[in-house]
Amino acid sequence: MRNGGNDTIFSSMIVLKLPEEIEKMRASNHIVAEILNRLKEKVRPGVTTGELDMCSEELVRKKGAVPAFKGYMGYPNSLCISVNSEVVHGIPSNRVLDAGDIVSLDFGAYYKGYYGDAAITVPVGDVSKEAARLIRVTERGLYDGIREARAGNRLGDISAAVQMRVETAGFSVVRDFVGHGIGKKLHEEPQIPNYGIKGRGIELKTGMVLAIEPMVNEGTYRVKVTDNCWTVVTEDGKLSAHFEHSIAITKDGPDILSRMN
Repeated sequence: MRNGGNDTIFSSMIVLKLPEEIEKMRASNHIVAEILNRLKEKVRPGVTTGELDMCSEELVRKKGAVPAFKGYMGYPNSLCISVNSEVVHGIPSNRVLDAGDIVSLDFGAYYKGYYGDAAITVPVGDVSKEAARLIRVTERGLYDGIREARAGNRLGDISAAVQMRVETAGFSVVRDFVGHGIGKKLHEEPQIPNYGIKGRGIELKTGMVLAIEPMVNEGTYRVKVTDNCWTVVTEDGKLSAHFEHSIAITKDGPDILSRMN
């Protein structure tokens, strides 16, 4: 989600979910997790990004759910698939994946009134050591952020944990796009930057459901949007990785609704 909150799609307040609503969100997120696992198995040299998109839509509709992204603010496909220097919102096409590429798969589902949203980055065959390290650090940054998603903590605790992991490894966190709340709408408040100061920001409360999603670049954090008005790429052309989970804040700590078993 673009940083700044100037999109009309954002609700104006944070919506706390009841336990029964969280269970409904778990169902939608389990669909997302299952489909991402299936797509991960299909990522290999020679497959096209369009083939992966068609597979995602077929799978989600078989579950009785709706692809969350298709038609959303005009987005044309069911899957966001971003390759190498593409950060987020890559549009599927006839592009063929090559050995050595890294591919971010971002998928959402709408099921029985609630949204699920998650993302993974996977290697295509053997990749460089630096590409593998970028993927590993980004995923670890996500889990560092999730560990801070506890009632009584501050939003900045999540952001600072992600930033610390990423920048200590020599990478950079994207500033222009952020995580978000999720529920009956795909994008709700609060916005969740992947950089910040521990102890700052709103207080986290039981019932919040958050989509935490580090977007991490190999080089500069600066990005730009391509001519298709959707795909975001690194300004310096270096690699980018993206991981996301939808999590609920409970009295027992963070509950990963989109956990991929």
